[in-house]
Amino acid sequence: MTTAVNQLPGTIPALLARRAAATPDKPFIVDGAITLSYKETQDQAVALAAWLLSQGCLFEDRVAIWAPNCHQWIVAALAAQTVGATVVTLNPRYKGAEAADILRRSGSRFLFSVEQFLDVNYPALIEPFDLPDLVSTVTLTVHSQSDHFAQVVEKGRGILSTEPGNETLTAASAHVTPSTISDILFTSGTTGQAKGVVTDHGQNLQAFSAFVDILGLEPTDNYLIINPFFHSFGYKAGWLATMIAGATAFPQAIFDVPTVIQQIQRHGINVMPGPPTLFQSLLDHEDFDREKLKTLSKATTGAAVIPTQLIEDMWQKLGIDTVITAYGLSETCGLVTMCRQGDDAETIATTSGRSIPGIEVAIFDDQGNALPAMETGEIVVKGYNVMRSYFENPVATAETIDRNGWLHTGDIGFLNRAGNLHITDRLKDMYISGGFNCYPAEIEQQLCQHPAIAQAAVIGTPDPRMGEVGAAFIIASLPEPPQEQELISWCREVMANYKVPKQFLWVETLPLNATGKVLKTELRKQLHLCTS
Repeated sequence: MTTAVNQLPGTIPALLARRAAATPDKPFIVDGAITLSYKETQDQAVALAAWLLSQGCLFEDRVAIWAPNCHQWIVAALAAQTVGATVVTLNPRYKGAEAADILRRSGSRFLFSVEQFLDVNYPALIEPFDLPDLVSTVTLTVHSQSDHFAQVVEKGRGILSTEPGNETLTAASAHVTPSTISDILFTSGTTGQAKGVVTDHGQNLQAFSAFVDILGLEPTDNYLIINPFFHSFGYKAGWLATMIAGATAFPQAIFDVPTVIQQIQRHGINVMPGPPTLFQSLLDHEDFDREKLKTLSKATTGAAVIPTQLIEDMWQKLGIDTVITAYGLSETCGLVTMCRQGDDAETIATTSGRSIPGIEVAIFDDQGNALPAMETGEIVVKGYNVMRSYFENPVATAETIDRNGWLHTGDIGFLNRAGNLHITDRLKDMYISGGFNCYPAEIEQQLCQHPAIAQAAVIGTPDPRMGEVGAAFIIASLPEPPQEQELISWCREVMANYKVPKQFLWVETLPLNATGKVLKTELRKQLHLCTS
């Protein structure tokens, strides 16, 4: 199958409308016992869009979604995009302060949030915070069609049953074009404050039509989406790619190996992307049985260093025919390069493949000069996938996208002679734990909120299960610092669990360079000495 860009409509809701017209009864989302066809998904999204308009939602208003993977997440996103609003995604692992920060700085006016999940009341987490722009919160329940969300959809249907309601929706939808902003995904960095990455409908559809073609997604595919929807891996390479292919999406709210195996068996799942830890967890699980996973045939992975043996095991032990690694970042719609079908295990494991069609990748030295093959420098990207800007942050935008249109990724690597990208380091100190990006500066800021911590420096360290985990070097501000378990418990209260360092090392001083910057290389040496 080839999903040529000119065969696609220019906007995400227009693509949904095409799928609903062409294959109205085909299942699009299977969420537990709930199945929504393409037509049913469109009907719910349109009704919810009408409700948003009735509540004063305007073109390019921000509509936030703070929930795990579920059918309501997809419907809410499509509803917002139908009226030209912008989806703002929130990590369901965020604590109240982290979520409130994104809601406040994005100016989100509407919020769709899970009411109760894993014993957490999400709306209650943000009650203590002042959110002046937020005018309405709709709560949802995972695996339910009788929640507040469903009630609001029914109100939308009532609005659509009137002529004024239909006319208002038609007028609002007419303003949505390929250049309309589709989403803002917040990504942290060296400053410790999250920046909102702004992208539009057209560039996301173009990028992930390439993803669909290279991976070989087909309308007959059953796609288990474990990667979280708040991230481009679960949203754009997940349910959006599923819709581009006309396939069926199976959202998975949490990663649990027995449940995943059950889903694969029950539904004949044949597509299952995810970070390397996902596949390693399957291989290592006590219930592993290749026969139970026999339908798996396609997978993409990345977001961490991948042992060549894991690729071999995915082929031989898991029986996955197509295994492709990829590279991307929020600032590039989530996609820059991909390996190709037929690449050998070493290429797939040690590189991130070649650039997708229409995208340029180069390696620059410190002076901004392009380097030849095999020479290491900063990875830069140019093309239609480059973000429009950081939300309301022209200074950071200008620092990231140069005047020639090259986006400076902050990642270090080289291109081999075949054009495959090797990533060797990160300028921004980011590490990846269990598939989640961890930004030391952000974690350091949060640690320093503790009354016993004067300074903190965080580095990533290898972990056989998670890929990398955090190690925190901290200077005490009190004569008797807290015990490690007490500190871990405090961290779990103020930051998402994947950010919580697994090691805490109390030190008298931190190694600094001449400008006062912490030398993370020295910290890695110290950690090695401590653990060797």
